Amino acid sequence: MTDKVLIVLSCGTDNPNRATRALFFAMVAKKEGKDTAVFLLDEAVYIAKKGIIENVQAATGDKADDHMAYLQEFGVPLLVCTPCAISRGILAEDLIEGARMATGDQLISMACESAVISL
Repeated sequence: MTDKVLIVLSCGTDNPNRATRALFFAMVAKKEGKDTAVFLLDEAVYIAKKGIIENVQAATGDKADDHMAYLQEFGVPLLVCTPCAISRGILAEDLIEGARMATGDQLISMACESAVISL
């Protein structure tokens, strides 16, 4: 069993329930002492853009921003697919604190050594 957890999220503002749940599960993994990372691709890259996540919330009332604040506070890596972001007009300087651009190679490398949860 691995102590690494990788949350891979492909939806963002288009599915606020799934986006919020993914960040919640990342927070739970971190609280349980797991070496946790989040990789955002496709529409999920929008939640790493400044000013967007504040408007994402699940039907249950959970706010994605609350979960993201925890992840940021505890240094959970937030990796943003570079081609996905660039194709949507998002540049590195547009990203929230703690987020950084990443490549598919990095995703595969991390996935090969982690338990992966994909949403």
